[in-house]
This record gives sequence, C-alpha cells and structure tokens, in this order.
Amino acid sequence: MNLITETQYFPPISAFKALCNKTHLILEQYEAFQKMSFRNRCVILGANGLISLTVPIVGGREQKMPISDVEIDYGQPWVRSHIRSLESAYSKAPFYHYYKDEIENMLSSREKYLLDINLKLLHFLFKALTINTKICFTSQFNLSYSDAVDARNTVLPKNFQQNKDNWQPKYSQVFENKWGFQPNLSILDLLFCEGPNAANLL
Repeated sequence: MNLITETQYFPPISAFKALCNKTHLILEQYEAFQKMSFRNRCVILGANGLISLTVPIVGGREQKMPISDVEIDYGQPWVRSHIRSLESAYSKAPFYHYYKDEIENMLSSREKYLLDINLKLLHFLFKALTINTKICFTSQFNLSYSDAVDARNTVLPKNFQQNKDNWQPKYSQVFENKWGFQPNLSILDLLFCEGPNAANLL
C-alpha cells in the first residue's frame, strides 16, 4: 500500500506512524502552496510551552504558486533562530547531541527550494529511524487517489493534537514535568528523547 501526503518540514510524529506497512511514500509536488500547514513549519516543546518553527518563504505565505517553485527566504535569520530554539529545547534530551551536528549542517545548506530542504531532512529522518519506505513524487495533481491512502492536509497546526487523551506512543519529554505530555510534536522531539528506540515506539 502507498501513502500520499504533502511535503512537510520536520513532520509531526503522526506522519511517521502513518507509514507503517506502506511500501511507498508519495509526496505531492503539483499542489499550490497552502498556508497554515506543516509544509514550512514544525512544533516542538520548550521551557515556555509549544514553539512553532516556521521557514519563511519568498513572497510571503499568501502566494498560490506550485509547491515545487516555492523558494526559501534567507533574508530572515530563520536558520540561526531554529538552531537556537532546538538547542534551548533539547540540549538536555538524551540523544540531542548525537544528531545535532548533522541537522545543523542540513539547515545551513541554503537549499533554494522548500521542497528540496524538506526532502533532504526526510531522507535523514528515514535513515535515523531505519524506515525503508521508498520516497517518490506525484506525476500530476489529482483530487483523489484509488491506489494510495490519501493523507494530504489531514494533520494541520489547528488539529494535530486533537487525539491527545488516546495518543501513542508516550515517552519521557524534556519539559513534561512543567507542561504535561505533549502528543504529536515534530518527529525531532521523539528522536531527541528516544534515539534509536524511536523506531520501535513508532
């Protein structure tokens, strides 16, 4: 079975749970960019609560150009901001320092297009989580698919924690004592807190 979804920046944990028993992950590359999604943002947990890290795009978020043409805006110091936020949130996480250098190098690579940086990060995450699902792209835009599970636009910043009470997996988070367990954060939260065991929890 195949899974089709939009491209995402350090996707939420649910995106990786959805990959179980899927042979191919198909990334939508012919849609128009949509704001208020995880295409250019992720959510982590810091000392002051949930933090949304957003990759700014050239032309602002109101544009409707194809996702494959969306360029990253390096006129804003977002890379430094994201690296500092990750350091502040996860420096005490058991496995943060194991992955930090590679992540910082990828964020500093100055990829031109949002789709390219998201794909680079996804390949890293698949390797870290020992996920063997093949990654491919749509060949055209379709409203629906009969040969794949269509998960496009199902998990959004407005609803990503809606199943909070029944959420699995649960694991120890850095600021859990202060904020309680926060489900379905960026996959980075699970990776930094659990390291190689993250794959087993998924």
